[in-house]
Amino acid sequence: MRRLAGRRISRFEEGAFIVEGAVLVAEAVDAGWHVIEQFVAPGADPVTGAGTVRHLAAGVMEKIATTETPQPVLAVVERAFADRSVLDTSGLVVVADGIADPGNLGTMLRSAEAAGADCVVLTPGTVDPSNPKVVRSSAGAVFRVPLVEDLNLDVLSRAGIVRLGTSSHHGVAHTAVDLTRRVAIVLGNEAHGMSDDAAVDEWITIAQVGRSESLNVAMACTVLCFEAARQRRSAT
Repeated sequence: MRRLAGRRISRFEEGAFIVEGAVLVAEAVDAGWHVIEQFVAPGADPVTGAGTVRHLAAGVMEKIATTETPQPVLAVVERAFADRSVLDTSGLVVVADGIADPGNLGTMLRSAEAAGADCVVLTPGTVDPSNPKVVRSSAGAVFRVPLVEDLNLDVLSRAGIVRLGTSSHHGVAHTAVDLTRRVAIVLGNEAHGMSDDAAVDEWITIAQVGRSESLNVAMACTVLCFEAARQRRSAT
């Protein structure tokens, strides 16, 4: 259990990851994910349909959970993200390009799902989406939005998707860019930006009134996703 919680390679090798909390476990079940087993603390109710139920003795949950104040239900879920073929029918794609912070990636997944993105792509070097912190901060979106791992930006171009790089200075204002096309909004690493500037078709900038140099990457993702959603609603 600790291996799944702490090491990315273990989650790949075992083909499973940990989900903590009855609400998130229920989200996984509702979204059709295969929950292998669940561990339930004394006095707690198991989640219906969430695999084999294993009742724990007092004090055991505190030893296997990843948080200081453990949830009373913890589950092991099969690690099965989307295939790249989802790009063939995607109109709005969000790309996490080398995102390092689990909280940022989780929030990006949450915003992308809420705004109706068709899928989220992770380039090599992006934090593991099955990291417990990503799962928690996504508020269940990790189970609901199709997610494709380890894709380079050139794959998007071959799929006929326009790649929009995000820049704090030299792009076209986000409200002036046509986001009703088949587009991928590419958001780069928190410290170093995008992995390959040359792999971008157009640049987009969030217009700001204040003097802040730029927005946090998760905030920028939220703004751009909902602008895309607004434009798409207006076009119908």
